[in-house]
Amino acid sequence: MTFVFPKDFTWGTATASYQVEGAIHEGGRAASIWDTYCAVPGNILDGSSGEYACDQYHRYPEDIKLMQELGVESYRLSVAWPRIVAQYDGPVNQAGVDYYKRVLEALREAGIKPAVTLYHWDLPQYLEDRGGWANRETALRFADYVAVLAHEFGDLVDTWITLNEPWCVAYLGYGNGAHAPGLHDHAKALAAVHHLNLAHGLAVKAIRAELGEQAKVAVTLNLAANIAETDAPEDLAAKRRADLIANEVFLGPMLDGAYDPEIFEATKHVTDWSFVKDGDAEIAHQPIDVLGFNYYSTNHVRGCAAAATFEGDRHANAMPAQECVETLPPAGELTAMGWNQEPEALTAMLLELSERWPDLPVMITENGSAWEDEVSEDSAAPGGVIVHDPKRVAYLNAHVKAVAAAIEAGANVTGYYAWSLLDNFEWALGYTKRFGIIRVDYDTQARIWKDSAFRFRDIVRANAI
Repeated sequence: MTFVFPKDFTWGTATASYQVEGAIHEGGRAASIWDTYCAVPGNILDGSSGEYACDQYHRYPEDIKLMQELGVESYRLSVAWPRIVAQYDGPVNQAGVDYYKRVLEALREAGIKPAVTLYHWDLPQYLEDRGGWANRETALRFADYVAVLAHEFGDLVDTWITLNEPWCVAYLGYGNGAHAPGLHDHAKALAAVHHLNLAHGLAVKAIRAELGEQAKVAVTLNLAANIAETDAPEDLAAKRRADLIANEVFLGPMLDGAYDPEIFEATKHVTDWSFVKDGDAEIAHQPIDVLGFNYYSTNHVRGCAAAATFEGDRHANAMPAQECVETLPPAGELTAMGWNQEPEALTAMLLELSERWPDLPVMITENGSAWEDEVSEDSAAPGGVIVHDPKRVAYLNAHVKAVAAAIEAGANVTGYYAWSLLDNFEWALGYTKRFGIIRVDYDTQARIWKDSAFRFRDIVRANAI
């Protein structure tokens, strides 16, 4: 049975600046926390960095042509903050502004709407030197930077996305050190949570002040799909605790204007939350036009006397107050990331979000999978080579069907962005994992089509699955 998506449904693909741009020493760009983190031996699995990545800084015209061939209507890209404000208290770096203007204009000329993420993890190192997201000043500086972009880019941008995955920024960056800046401090992680909420609200206000109410504003959250292993009270309590610290710390302030008091109670042994000032939750609670949701896999949890995690869980010990939560090893066929596949949970979460906030459209801003790809010769393929990736195709089909099922059941879902357009720098895993629907040969920077790209093109063209 074929499901036809709504006529105004948006199909897109996504990347992030540090993962694809390269050119870290060009255009007046300052160092980011990821440049610093990558320089520490042992932090990145293969010892690499984003120094060259996919060289999209220079090759964006080629990549825009790929998007046109895919037929996508939108491209989700991020701006590198260190390209815009290259020094503390410094002037705007016009070369950085001009670069992104060229990219945005090229996208518009190609008929592709830019969805611009304003922060996708590459914090200027000079701000981390002053405390980073654990310091309130970073939220204020973020608002200043966003005001510059709103003024300079104006209506070149279709959708403004304030933050990408603040969970990762706070908990992996400051909680367990798996991401830059590599700290292990749960008190700082919770301070970062709050300052990211504040930064989001201040950014929305800055965009509205410059562009008015017609500006389309969003935020992207990687909401955890926590599933209680049984209906036993201790398992339901474990899910509740995991949900509170992973999801409600962002949903509450951003969408309801308040933190759930249970969060403060659960974490009182970690911090007194004195970094929360009067009026902060109200600032964080700004009207947005769409909620971005990044979805990949699920976490099955159960109650336990002491927290236990399975070997290889890179998210282990990231969040505080998980003493009663045991995350079980993922089951079924796992992707190359070691993640499970449970598309029915995507349907359930989309329905839950639409039930809680019925007037707020939800957009899948990332969804995809990493696999071990191999290049094959194929005279009919562009460039004479292709990647046959049946497992990525199956994952794509299953998850687009899950979105269709949610819409059919009444969820307010308005778009889907495949992660990722290109294989790219996968953070602490370097270049060892490939999420792209287009392969990148990092030696030559050649772009190679995968079967999943052809399949996504077919879905986009048909607006149906």
